[in-house]
Amino acid sequence: MSATGEEKVHGSGSETSSIEQAEIHERPRGWRGLYYHPATQVCLVGFVCFMCPGMFNAVNGLGAAGQVDATTSANANSALYATFAFFAFFSGSVHNVLGPRICLLLGTWGYSLYIASYLVTNIHPGAHDFIVVAGAILGVCAALIWTAEGSLMMAYPTEAQKGTFISYFWAIFNLGSVVGSSVAFGSNYNSTVNYPCYMSCTMFNHRNQANKVGNGTYIVFLVLSLTGVVLPLFLADPYKMIRTDGTRVAPIRYPSWKTEFISLFVALKTDPWIVLLFPMFFASNYFYTWQFNDYNGALFNIRTRGLNNLVYWTAQIFGSFFIGHFVLDLRRFRRRVRAFMGWSIVVVLVFAVHLWSYYYQLTYTRTSDPPTAVKMDIHDPGYPAHVWLMIFYGLLDSMWQTTAYWLMGAMSNDPAKLAVFTGFYKCFQSAGSAVVWRLDALQKPYMDIFISTWVLAAAGMICAFPLVYVRVKDYTEMDDEALLARPNVERLPEASERR
Repeated sequence: MSATGEEKVHGSGSETSSIEQAEIHERPRGWRGLYYHPATQVCLVGFVCFMCPGMFNAVNGLGAAGQVDATTSANANSALYATFAFFAFFSGSVHNVLGPRICLLLGTWGYSLYIASYLVTNIHPGAHDFIVVAGAILGVCAALIWTAEGSLMMAYPTEAQKGTFISYFWAIFNLGSVVGSSVAFGSNYNSTVNYPCYMSCTMFNHRNQANKVGNGTYIVFLVLSLTGVVLPLFLADPYKMIRTDGTRVAPIRYPSWKTEFISLFVALKTDPWIVLLFPMFFASNYFYTWQFNDYNGALFNIRTRGLNNLVYWTAQIFGSFFIGHFVLDLRRFRRRVRAFMGWSIVVVLVFAVHLWSYYYQLTYTRTSDPPTAVKMDIHDPGYPAHVWLMIFYGLLDSMWQTTAYWLMGAMSNDPAKLAVFTGFYKCFQSAGSAVVWRLDALQKPYMDIFISTWVLAAAGMICAFPLVYVRVKDYTEMDDEALLARPNVERLPEASERR
């Protein structure tokens, strides 16, 4: 049953797409209503990322992926993000041809392979090249999984719910990192013995080996990531999804490859403001290298790195909910006002956290941190202040990513267009990561990497301001759904038409 109506609410918390004469559908009830509820499906996508990217983050957040030598993991991440950047540019088109479930199924395998490569290297120390190859393969898989995730996460909620739904996803996704970090912290808690600085080089080498993650930790991560491989099978077909306001999610298109590749340029031509988010995209994972390798990996022993990792990803859950639900979806303010509020909070946090980091970076260099150096432990007097920096970095990361997704979601409700936008996002995000991980592998000074991180973060937010000012509106107009009206694109039939 359906009815015809028109919703166009200016500045209220219940604003929906302004597509005139929108068809309103009755949502299914009972268990089908629960299964086909947009929040349920977004949470299920979150659990896919809980098991796969979440475990990847837990491994990477240990610094050097839990190894003693950070060079191999840095090279692997450089290869990963290089292939990620290339394939992400086209992944929106691939998504619109294959559909989100197939993209998620194909994408999850790469995470298991990547984690397995570290287990293999622990068993066969000469297999470092396998880690780099696995990283390059994961880049292709990651482009597929993140494009499908971004499209569904931004298309399923109403415009008044987008910040909250992004928070749902981000909380579940990062809960995977929290669980993985807890496993790493617990399994390696007794791996570090506090030898005094005057002990022999033999003792130092013993402690150096204690700074490496054991096989059991990698096995747990591998089993969890393999669980994520089967979860996409339980996702609903997007064409059956009806939002909570009764509007149907635009059906995912299955056009020709040629038509879909042309859509990349159609999206840029019809919505050129997206270019102003490219610097923000570029910086959005750039800061991970300094946080994980040049701060967490450089200063702390393995169990302390595990605890830092745990509080970092836990802080992400709270940061995403704060800015997504309590700022970007705050109903008492118009959407444009909320956009400026979110942007301002992130800018303040960027400068506050990096000023704090600069104070610590002045105290050590790469040359003052040989592999045999005694690392900071959780019981050391200076540790509490240092761990709080990791907490605030977690808050910054989650607020940055949530705001970026929310801004894209404010520009359109069309899953096909949002898939293209997400592909752009992951393309430039991965390009930035590939550059900085390679710089770290080349042993560039910590201070140089840190300053570049700070400058890019500030520049990304400054460049995003004109888009917030001009492009973000109080509601989404039909003109913003440019790909919906694109000619010569095959439309997937409605559910009532399919047999």
